[in-house]
Amino acid sequence: MARTRRRARVGDIHAIAQAMPHVTDAGSSTDLPVYQVGGKSFVFFRTPRPDARDPETGERYDDVVVIWVSSEADKLALVQDAASPFFTTAHFDGHLSVLLRSSRVGELSVDELTEVIQDAWLSRASARRAQTWLAAHDLT
Repeated sequence: MARTRRRARVGDIHAIAQAMPHVTDAGSSTDLPVYQVGGKSFVFFRTPRPDARDPETGERYDDVVVIWVSSEADKLALVQDAASPFFTTAHFDGHLSVLLRSSRVGELSVDELTEVIQDAWLSRASARRAQTWLAAHDLT
């Protein structure tokens, strides 16, 4: 995938996830895809839930994307900076994922988004698939 510094868009989430090998969409609608590898979700768009609300209005966020991470340390690295577009909620305590509002995806470059989604795929793919992908990209 070509590297670019342009600001990311929601369509990039789909393109990056779909470009990874062995990916299927297990979502129930085209509006809420659930990207999986080997039957394991690594990126999904979720419905509004009570755990993710606008702090001023109390309205549920309707644009939350869940992205897996490989470790709690990786999760903390993404969410501990208050300026980061990534966040978490108490509902996701102990869950190896971060949340991203699609309305804030433009705060990331395509390169940054690509790295996070590729890492999500690697965290959920089988060891064989992950090693094959890493070797093909000279990352072993």
